[in-house]
Amino acid sequence: MKNGKIVIASHGTPGARAAETAALRLAARRGASLVHLYVVPDFWRGMRGDDWLNNAITQQAFGDYVENELAREAAREMNRLATAAHEAGVPLAARAMFGKPAECLLRVCEEENARLAVIGAPRRKGEPGYNSRMKLEPLARGLGARLLIVPRNS
Repeated sequence: MKNGKIVIASHGTPGARAAETAALRLAARRGASLVHLYVVPDFWRGMRGDDWLNNAITQQAFGDYVENELAREAAREMNRLATAAHEAGVPLAARAMFGKPAECLLRVCEEENARLAVIGAPRRKGEPGYNSRMKLEPLARGLGARLLIVPRNS
């Protein structure tokens, strides 16, 4: 994997951060570069509050607020990992996408000609956080790169 690309799918949860740490270590040891994939899950599509807000102007304002919050959160997470990569001396590119996490990971790995994809293990039942899990079956069928699933305690 010398001088190859590693795609790290992370949205900042504890499991994703464990994967980030592993990806940074691997990239630093192997002289590889990282591509940070931040996915905004498609369940946010159309979040307008139309089930409880009573007029179109209020619904639009609420939708704009949600979109701005999602953009701020993405920027914060992407900047955090960019800082860590810089400190580790690892080149990093960032990609933010909207959609299904597994589909986005497949696409980015192909577009970037990645040699390795790194993801965190699913969060434990009952833990707070996103309820958007990376579906492993599409990755097993379609991923052209190796897949590393990092347990939380790594």
